[in-house]
Amino acid sequence: MAHYPDPPKLGEWLLGQGLISHDQLRIALTEQGASGLPLGRQLIALGFVTEGTMRDVLAQNAGESSIDLSHVVADPEAVQLAPEQLARRHGMLPLAVDFDARLLTVAVPDLYNLVALDQLRAHLEGRFEIRPILAAEAQILECLDKFYGFDLSVDGILREIETGELDYVSLQSGGGEYTQPVVRLVNALLADAVKRGASDVHFEPEAGFLRIRYRIDGVLEQTRSLHRKYWPAIAVRLKVISGLNIAESRAAQDGRLSLTLYGRPIDFRVSVLPTLHGENIVLRVLDREKSIIPLDRMGLPEDTLEGLKSAISRPEGILIVTGPTGSGKTTTQYSLISHLNREDVNIMTLEDPVEYPLPLIRQTSVSEMVKVDFAGGIRSILRQDPDIILVGEIRERETAEMAFRAAMTGHLVLSTLHTNSALGVFPRLLDMGIPPGILSGNVIGVIAQRLVRRLCPHCKEAHAPDEADRRWLGMDAQGTVYRAVGCVHCAFKGYRGRLPLMELLLIDEELDAALGRGATARELADLAAGRGFRPLALDGIRRVLSGETSLAEVARVVDLARRFG
Repeated sequence: MAHYPDPPKLGEWLLGQGLISHDQLRIALTEQGASGLPLGRQLIALGFVTEGTMRDVLAQNAGESSIDLSHVVADPEAVQLAPEQLARRHGMLPLAVDFDARLLTVAVPDLYNLVALDQLRAHLEGRFEIRPILAAEAQILECLDKFYGFDLSVDGILREIETGELDYVSLQSGGGEYTQPVVRLVNALLADAVKRGASDVHFEPEAGFLRIRYRIDGVLEQTRSLHRKYWPAIAVRLKVISGLNIAESRAAQDGRLSLTLYGRPIDFRVSVLPTLHGENIVLRVLDREKSIIPLDRMGLPEDTLEGLKSAISRPEGILIVTGPTGSGKTTTQYSLISHLNREDVNIMTLEDPVEYPLPLIRQTSVSEMVKVDFAGGIRSILRQDPDIILVGEIRERETAEMAFRAAMTGHLVLSTLHTNSALGVFPRLLDMGIPPGILSGNVIGVIAQRLVRRLCPHCKEAHAPDEADRRWLGMDAQGTVYRAVGCVHCAFKGYRGRLPLMELLLIDEELDAALGRGATARELADLAAGRGFRPLALDGIRRVLSGETSLAEVARVVDLARRFG
């Protein structure tokens, strides 16, 4: 039997926190003698504290976490592990299951109910460890009716719709009642996308059907095709939960929604665009657990990692991250500022929009509606006594000038720019109107990056490359590399997860002098090569030779012909 700590003296703790008075505690104890309810439930029944407050207090007091179930979507596989009768008898809700870690997360109203947890453990026959998480009893009861009363799988809901078991009139309304299959279908699709590691979910109407595609590890793949008649209701549901105008179908709209999936909060950034066959909706999945990666766990080569740490340790100057959309620039920026985040440092950001809230960091969303742009935002931030400033993107001359002004006045500035390579940043800035004299002494480094899929470690296959591949790789005839095969662990794709290819150009005194005199791109490339600068293609080849990815995957995202800069 698992050991849990004895319940603390709840009344004394609530008094100490100032959440109830001595009189309220005395009344609750008197009523408790007659009702026999636990003290926490008695305080809620008397209206002295809310369920949400009690949930958070109990979790904090027990050193455990709590959860608000109002926007939770339970994992169907987790729900199937606990019989409905057992779940209802003890008021517990299975939320998420991790088969690799053999861990089942369960929402419970009482962390000290050993009988309930032990009965669930006995039912599972020791196959899973149980992680209890505190939730309000009323919310658990409501969710039990939702998740045990209806089919939660995508296939089951589609079968329910297509067989006409529920009236299509209710489907068209797109309301919030959980009895409507469209509500469960949208929840199930979003949960499925998160579970499969998708970064984007595409709802694409065609002339006769709706195509649903996920972007997984940077590659789009079609997952479902639905009859076109279901799209209006699905679109309305997506717009309702994203806070968008359901009456507007001829203009682009942007919104955001939050759900709790698999026991953790997931945000979605929503974009709606009118097209020939109806509104096209794309959701960007913002999963903090997977997208905010500690710098040491980004999978960077040791020399690149040390170079990055050296660059951001400088007190002033500008560090620029470059690459196309979807190359991981935002993830790298968040990793850098998370590494720098301390109580004695004031970090402020301007983003469009803020994707991941971070503790201690003052984050501002650039918005045309409130007349905040990047250039004006930097001016305001400079009056806020910052140490480090993150500017989401340098788009035009005014923003570039303000970013460099911040760097010149003793601040470390991180920003992004759209170019194809690290060396391409300087012509781009010159084209914006930043003179060479300003570039010199202020740029401390440039990062260019791409993301490639990582070979599945369970099924990757060693092979001898042919003569053409050996020329690209610069290998002798005896070398071995790996290629994708496919197995159950990677959904038969041969790849699982992604890793960054990165070229890091650190600006030293000689490069700085070259920038100041307006050196050509070729001169800068020659100087960088003499300092160990490694272009993206060479970094990709190094990853191929180390067995982390395949040559075909590197060639998909990097021009190997530019491997010498």
